[in-house]
Amino acid sequence: VQLQASGGGLVPVGSSLRLSCAASGRTFSNYDMGWFRQAPGKDREFVGAVRWGGGTTWYGDSVKGRFTIARDDAKNTVILQTNNVKDEDTAVYYCALRHVTRGSQLPVEEQIDYWGQGTLVTVSA
Repeated sequence: VQLQASGGGLVPVGSSLRLSCAASGRTFSNYDMGWFRQAPGKDREFVGAVRWGGGTTWYGDSVKGRFTIARDDAKNTVILQTNNVKDEDTAVYYCALRHVTRGSQLPVEEQIDYWGQGTLVTVSA
């Protein structure tokens, strides 16, 4: 199984960035898809996720109203649209998959089955 994240980079405060994660290596039906992030010197935190079937989304409190998550099951891809980015959004962003049997609420790290390699987002003032 491979999760290939892309789209990170250096962006100014207030701008937008689109992160993408493509999954390959198996069938990903019945998997929730999402993103976590880890800022320098901090623990990894939940950013957003979308339920298998696309009917439910979850967001971390710090990104609600600014970030949007969506999935394209035909392409085994999850997209994170980040808008109005802030300094505190600087982090390595990791895509993640969770089988639906592992949980039905907002995903936590312990429930994740697969992790991507991470893509760095740096927000400059």
